[in-house]
Amino acid sequence: MDSLEQLAQGKALTEHQVAELGQWMLSEPNRAAAFGLTPTSVDATIHKFAQLLPRVYPQVEQFWCQDCQIPTSPLQTLWRVWMPLAYQIAEAREKLNRPLIQGILGMQGAGKTTLTTVLRIIFEQLGYQCCCLSIDDLYKTYAERQQLQAEDSRLKWRGPPGTHDVNLGIQILDQVRANEANTPIQVPRFDKSAFGGQGDRSGFETIPTADIVLFEGWFVGAQPLQPQVFEQVPSPIDTPADRQFAAEMNQRLQAYLPLWDRLDRLMVLNLADYQLSKRWRKEAEQKAIAAGNAGMSDAEIDEFVDYFWKALHPELFVKPLTTQPNGADLVITVNADHALGNIYQPARISDALS
Repeated sequence: MDSLEQLAQGKALTEHQVAELGQWMLSEPNRAAAFGLTPTSVDATIHKFAQLLPRVYPQVEQFWCQDCQIPTSPLQTLWRVWMPLAYQIAEAREKLNRPLIQGILGMQGAGKTTLTTVLRIIFEQLGYQCCCLSIDDLYKTYAERQQLQAEDSRLKWRGPPGTHDVNLGIQILDQVRANEANTPIQVPRFDKSAFGGQGDRSGFETIPTADIVLFEGWFVGAQPLQPQVFEQVPSPIDTPADRQFAAEMNQRLQAYLPLWDRLDRLMVLNLADYQLSKRWRKEAEQKAIAAGNAGMSDAEIDEFVDYFWKALHPELFVKPLTTQPNGADLVITVNADHALGNIYQPARISDALS
C-alpha cells in the first residue's frame, strides 16, 4: 500500500489517503473489534501509528531480511497486526500499574519468534523494557530429564508436560510481577544443541527489569480436559497405549495451572490447519539437508511431531482456546502461506453467535 510506504518514510498523507487507509483498517470487522478500532477512533489511531512507524520499520525490515523466509514486505503486517497488538498490550500494562505477563501459544512454525522479536522492537520505542521467556527455557536439566526418562521410558524427548521446572517459572514470573526495585531477574536459558541435541540449561541471563514479559510456548495456557474426552480421540492417538499416554499427559498438565495463573493475557497463534506444522518442519529439514547440513528424514519428523500430538493434541488442547469464550483473549490465524489471516476475540465471536 503506497500510503504506508509514505508513512514509513515520514511523509504526510493527504486527507483522501487517510480516509482510504481508515477504510482498509476497518475492512475486517473481527480484527477491528479485537483492536478496538471504530469509525470514530480510526483517524486518531492512524496519527498515532504514523508517529511510530518510521522509528520501528527500519529495524523490523532489517530483522525480516536476515531471519525470515517470507519474501513479502512486513510493512502491512506491521501496521495491520504488530503495532495495534503492541499498543493493546502496552495499554493493558498501564491499567495494571505493574509488569504484565503476556502468554503466547503457538505450534512449531506459527511465528512465535518473529512475533516476540518485532514486539520487542516496538516496545523499546514505546519506552518499555521487554523480556522474552520461552517455556523451553524452563526445561529441567539434562540430568533431571535423564532421571525422568529412567522412571518413564515414554518421555524419550523433552517437551511434554512433566519435562519442565514449573516452580522455577512461577518464581520468575512472581518476581517480575512484584516489581521489586533494583532487583535483577535471573532468567534461565536452554541450549538445545547440548548433549547431542538432547539439550541442557546453559545458565541464567540477568534482566535488570521488565515492564512486559512475553511468555511463549507450544502449550502455554493449555487447560486440562475431562477424562471422558480420551474415549474418542483423533489420530495419531490410535492405540490403547497412546490413549493412556494422552490421558496421563493431561493429568500432568494440572501442575502447570499455577504457572498459567500468572498470565495476565493469552493469545494464540492458530494455524489454519494444525497439519501445517508438520509440513513446514519437513520443508525446513529438506532445505537444511540440501544445503549440506544435518537434518531429519520425513519419517523421523513424522515420529517426532506425532509424539507431541499424542501428548497434547492440537484439536483437543488448542482448539478450545480459539473457540470458547473463556479461552484466549486474542486469536491470530496463521495461513498456509505464513501470512496472518483472521484476527478475533473468542469471547466477542461467541457473544455474536449466541
